[in-house]
Amino acid sequence: MKRLILFGLLASSTAIFAQEKDNGTVSGGFESNAQWYLNDTGLLDEFYNPVVHPENPIRSNNYLFVNYKIKNWTFGVQGEGYFQDALLNYNPKYKDANIATYFAQFKNEKIDITAGYFYEQFGSGLLLRTWEDRALGINNALRGIRFIYKPTTYFTLKTLYGQQRTGFDVSEGKIYGTDAELSLSDIFKFEKDELSIGVTYVGRDEKTDIPDPKFNDLTNSFAGRLNFTHDSFYFSTEYDYKSKDAVVQVRNQIDNNLIKPGSALLLNMGYSKKGFGVDGTFRRLENMSFFSERIAKGNQFNDLIMNYVPSLTKQHHLNLANIYVYQAQPNVILNDVNLVKAGEIGGQIDLFYNFKKGTSLGGKYGTKVALNYSQYHGLGGEFYIFSPQDYQTDFFGFGKKYFSEYNIEVTKKWNDKWQSNFSFIHQYYNKKYIQETVGEVNTNILGAESTYRFNGNKSVRVQAEHMWADSDKKNWAALLAEFNLGTKYTVYVSDMYNYGNDDSKLRHHYYNIGNSYRYKSTRVALAYGRQRGGLVCVGGVCRFVPESTGVSLSLNTSF
Repeated sequence: MKRLILFGLLASSTAIFAQEKDNGTVSGGFESNAQWYLNDTGLLDEFYNPVVHPENPIRSNNYLFVNYKIKNWTFGVQGEGYFQDALLNYNPKYKDANIATYFAQFKNEKIDITAGYFYEQFGSGLLLRTWEDRALGINNALRGIRFIYKPTTYFTLKTLYGQQRTGFDVSEGKIYGTDAELSLSDIFKFEKDELSIGVTYVGRDEKTDIPDPKFNDLTNSFAGRLNFTHDSFYFSTEYDYKSKDAVVQVRNQIDNNLIKPGSALLLNMGYSKKGFGVDGTFRRLENMSFFSERIAKGNQFNDLIMNYVPSLTKQHHLNLANIYVYQAQPNVILNDVNLVKAGEIGGQIDLFYNFKKGTSLGGKYGTKVALNYSQYHGLGGEFYIFSPQDYQTDFFGFGKKYFSEYNIEVTKKWNDKWQSNFSFIHQYYNKKYIQETVGEVNTNILGAESTYRFNGNKSVRVQAEHMWADSDKKNWAALLAEFNLGTKYTVYVSDMYNYGNDDSKLRHHYYNIGNSYRYKSTRVALAYGRQRGGLVCVGGVCRFVPESTGVSLSLNTSF
């Protein structure tokens, strides 16, 4: 009954606001992602146990949000329902139905005040970023108040206070923040250059039940940043510092004897003009995990995470290239002499070049080439795992190699209807240090994709991939065929086959067949198949999903 009342109120409020459109505007949307999990005796785990459906095999995540804007005011509310439970491996705090977020906002040219739940990012997000990503099960909005003051075009000041969302509740820890940004190019009226500086403060105040703590309840963090652009050249940098705080090495265990500060350095520079671009990024992280509750560190749901620490590697569209996907390593581990780490150091470089039309390599329509290289290591230094535990890092010291990848991607248009894409990827993946298990994996991946467009907005896309791996589950092959019957209807079939597994009983097919239909702002999708267990990543942030088989239905609409 509670669920019906909640969604009934939200739906009726939409109708009420719509009737008052002369006095304001209403917008919103509804999203539902449902799964019917099935038993699958043909899909075995490493112990030869078949995949079985959970206790409640039919589950769905549902989101209904409504925003009402009138003059300088905006009001919003989002309700969520999880029936019978949330989808597998979502935060178990997502249960039943309830009001999830709400806010009231006043905004004019100089002032922006929000009370309730809000999302914010300071700088690159290495100290503070709150956002929602339903595919990852992340919604770490702050509930409190935010004030933005922009007295001139060249100065912006933000201040905020809040507690972070966790399920339908908020964190025990309290978050304070201030961010100021100054555009020097506007002050001095640079004609060709853009130059801005920014400073940030973020405080996390959380009391613990640790007797005689050697750390303060309040953890202070500071950052400074600079952004510069001149014609086609750009450069940006940010340095972050987190004051001394207790390290959490094991889930739910605060170490009162290991009190360390954290820091981060981010550098990015590049050059871009028509037909050519180069971009390089360097990042160093040391003890930079940051949660609104200390013991939340290490949870697999990204719950209560305050900062944004994505993996800075190429985001691949090939399925096989995302089996051994890198995850950023900001944490401290000193529990084993054979597995010690205090962060990461590394970066990536991208190069883009378009061979002009009419040249020998460009042909009639031109040819696009993209190169990428990335490599990450643990921090070098001295690590002591015996009492007392401690470490001292070298600022630019490179320790154990975690990950490396180089790849090339070529896009070629053959005629007005036919275009192809070819990729080669080599990866090195250290499972021991990234996943804290055992083993190292080297892979070579070939991928080819081709799209042919017919008359009447119809098209067919075919994608073929192969991975050679020297260990773990060994070789894979994958194939996808997608048919777009106009702009509204799509149907696809795909399969990923682990044919090279040394254990013949674990050589599984991960097949899927599905379709989607779009009408105006509404999209409905229905699919059946198997989910490969592993990481699902969006923008360099990942969540783990278990192996499963079933039918999925999704609905997304906006108004």
